[in-house]
Amino acid sequence: MATLLFFFLENMALIIALLYIALKVKEFWFPDLTESKRLVFLSIIFISFLTFSVMHKPYLYMGMRLDLREVALYFISYIGGWKVGLLSSIFPSVFRYYLGGPTAIMGILQAILLPVIIGSLFRNKQKTNKFFSLIDLKRMMIGLLVFEVIKSALMLVTTPATLSIIVPMAIFAGIAVLVMGLMTNGENYHVLLRKELEVHSNQDPLTQLANMRFFRKEIQTFVSNDVPIAIIMLDVDYFKSYNDAHGHQKGDAVLRSIGQLMKDNTRPNDFVARYGGEEFIICIAQPFDERKALEIAEKVRTEIERYPFDGQELQPKGNLTVSLGISLYSANKTLDQLIGEADQALFQSKRSGRNQVTVYIEVTQAEAISAL
Repeated sequence: MATLLFFFLENMALIIALLYIALKVKEFWFPDLTESKRLVFLSIIFISFLTFSVMHKPYLYMGMRLDLREVALYFISYIGGWKVGLLSSIFPSVFRYYLGGPTAIMGILQAILLPVIIGSLFRNKQKTNKFFSLIDLKRMMIGLLVFEVIKSALMLVTTPATLSIIVPMAIFAGIAVLVMGLMTNGENYHVLLRKELEVHSNQDPLTQLANMRFFRKEIQTFVSNDVPIAIIMLDVDYFKSYNDAHGHQKGDAVLRSIGQLMKDNTRPNDFVARYGGEEFIICIAQPFDERKALEIAEKVRTEIERYPFDGQELQPKGNLTVSLGISLYSANKTLDQLIGEADQALFQSKRSGRNQVTVYIEVTQAEAISAL
């Protein structure tokens, strides 16, 4: 009996050790939390190898080959679903059939295919990012209990196994699955928390747009590689008047709406950020088109002018508008120079009556022309 317990303990320790290595590899290779086909493929390979490892040196009992092969297969099926589980079970099934013996078919059905079926049935299908989500441990353990009850009953009927073997095997399998769930949750929680902190550190909390720190980091790559870009600066006209008349909460709502309107009226490859206060900034790049940059700026201005902001009738011109300034890329200009030129063009828009787009031409000319 002691030999049997130590055998299952070794099986459990091997499973936990290999899972720990796999979780660290996953964190290193997939830091962006993307559930790619490569991740699914590698998960299938890993589970197949893990199952093979525990099957390689089984505990032999009256022609039976006993081990904890069901643990990894149930776990991956509960997380990834029946397709992942079934693919993970192919190699272990072939290997068990190759080993032969009077209980080979029963071993495949009860300890390889059955955990795949039960694990898949209990899987939470609402989770989209299955390999990076937190596992519902209670649901997982209930599913495992159902599996162990069914498997134990089948083993008692179809194999020479007794309760003195079946019960310890079920207990160690339960401990192994629980530890796997706890380890996976701990690792996923750490990764998700780090990702959330990264998002918050790069995001303006009010508008959910990128902040200037992240904007500079991303756009500096274009400038350093001499990628043509346009910088658009945007400022809300008479925003202080709106805030004074309606309060900061409605003012914040206006900034959020403007941020969303800017995202809705720019291209997916354009970069929108909050500059600070009531000022925003856009980078037009990849592909860069000078005429397109002017069209986007004008479209943003028009859509904001048409938007029915609450209480905008009290604004000096009867509605809430924005002014924009554009600087265009030329060789040897730094990002700060481009932002400064866009800011000067923005100042020209405001000085010329607001609610317009102005493009910066040359620093030496110290003037801008309207793009309207």
